[in-house]
Amino acid sequence: MIPMRTSSIFKSRWMALIWAAGVIWFAYDATGSGSKDANTTTNSAQLTDATGAPVTKDQEKQLAKVLKGL
Repeated sequence: MIPMRTSSIFKSRWMALIWAAGVIWFAYDATGSGSKDANTTTNSAQLTDATGAPVTKDQEKQLAKVLKGL
């Protein structure tokens, strides 16, 4: 998983700083940098089915009923 032996990472301060920067960069990249406001607007959009038709409340209830039955 780590491209070098972990015992050699912390022998040098600079290597430790580079390693820590890589961990922080990975965490930032994995979680995304978008604002939370952008996510709320996309989540509140109208749901559609595979054909692109809007999903009704009755269809949502029917799906929930089927999923509970599994």
